[in-house]
Amino acid sequence: MAHAPARMASTLRELRTLFALAAPLALTHLGNQLLGTVDAAVVGRLGEVELGAVGLGSGIYFTLAVVGLGLVVGFDPLVAQALGSGESDVARRSYRHAARVALLATVPLSILIAAVVYILPHAGIAADSAEATRIYVLTRLPGLGFFLVLVAARGLLSAHGVTRPLIIGVVLANLVNLPVSWALVFGDAGLVRLGLPALGIPRLGIAGAGWASTISTIIQCAVAVYALRTLPGRAAPRHFEPELMKRGVRLGLPVAGTLLAEVGVFGLSSYFAGLLGQQPLAAHNVALMLASTTFQVPLGIGIAASVRVGHAIGREDTPGARKAGFLALGLATAFMTTTAALFVFFPTTLARIFTPDPVVIRAVLPLLAVAAVFQLADGAQVVAAGALRGAGDTRFPFVANVVGHYVVGLPLSLGLAFGLGWGARGIWVGLSAGLFAVAILLVHRFTRVSARHIQRV
Repeated sequence: MAHAPARMASTLRELRTLFALAAPLALTHLGNQLLGTVDAAVVGRLGEVELGAVGLGSGIYFTLAVVGLGLVVGFDPLVAQALGSGESDVARRSYRHAARVALLATVPLSILIAAVVYILPHAGIAADSAEATRIYVLTRLPGLGFFLVLVAARGLLSAHGVTRPLIIGVVLANLVNLPVSWALVFGDAGLVRLGLPALGIPRLGIAGAGWASTISTIIQCAVAVYALRTLPGRAAPRHFEPELMKRGVRLGLPVAGTLLAEVGVFGLSSYFAGLLGQQPLAAHNVALMLASTTFQVPLGIGIAASVRVGHAIGREDTPGARKAGFLALGLATAFMTTTAALFVFFPTTLARIFTPDPVVIRAVLPLLAVAAVFQLADGAQVVAAGALRGAGDTRFPFVANVVGHYVVGLPLSLGLAFGLGWGARGIWVGLSAGLFAVAILLVHRFTRVSARHIQRV
């Protein structure tokens, strides 16, 4: 009992540190989501074709970009564990190799993304929609390399507990995005409509939204990379280290697979909702937007968990890593329980944020009832995956996601939606079951891994 106050004080310190890191990371993710919302709002004034093209184009872009994202994130545990052991030079060298991977991955991913949008007319997409999607995606492609370097820089900044530049970057990006998007999409006519003087800006249409997104990404990347100059380790050797590169890529490949599995199952869920008709698809999209918004907070907590677990392992403190992981799980569960209650008690109010259509709102209500349960699993799985990533375990989360989503969730979604006639609600019940399977597997894995000494990767 004499040690209880000391343990409590240690736990509170860890919780405060975790919260101080997770809160700005969550705000950064929410700010990035706002960028996409603004793009859709501006382009929606052009018409249904352009609005649909932004949705389809963003889906194609991010589905393939997550491969590069996963490869870069694979270096995060190397950075965090190095800093935990006081090796700031190793952390800086790991970041530099992550940035190299970001730049190397940009070329093949850009070619692949461009190839996909060029074959859309041959994949059953209407010619006007395919053309608008192609234009939007090609104007976003110049920002891909900056996006991946931003992810690498975020890993080093977060591991140092320096998050202010990330907040500044996303705030600046949002301040620039709306006026630039409006000006480029509508040109001088849009400025005059707002009572502003003409500046000789041509009307670019949907291409303007793509360029605005690219500019916003470049701004965030520039702020983050500039902030790195204040961190220790700048004098670390800059030469290429094959072994360090191999370790990072070996950790990153399963992360890329995990992200592809997640993005893929939600993309398929939207496709199957579309097969049910326009109304079920609209309701599905509204519910998905609400769930995606709340997800940004546990996503930030998961990144913070990865950092804190990595720090503890770097200083050879496995009990500290276990404490950090479970505190992060508790924090995410508390937040998602709150959002679940909002989904249960205020579903109509929430649905009206995205649509005024009473028919769509009625269709959303049963989906939000399922999404309320879905919240708990979604928060737990992303935080447990982050904790495991901090421990250097990236393969098991990939296996868990494949099993949970494609062995449990997707077959159940199809069976309930089309076999039993549950419609969109059946798709969401299946998604929820898949997420619970993933969450159970990952939490159990972290419980087992952290019960014994964890070696540094």
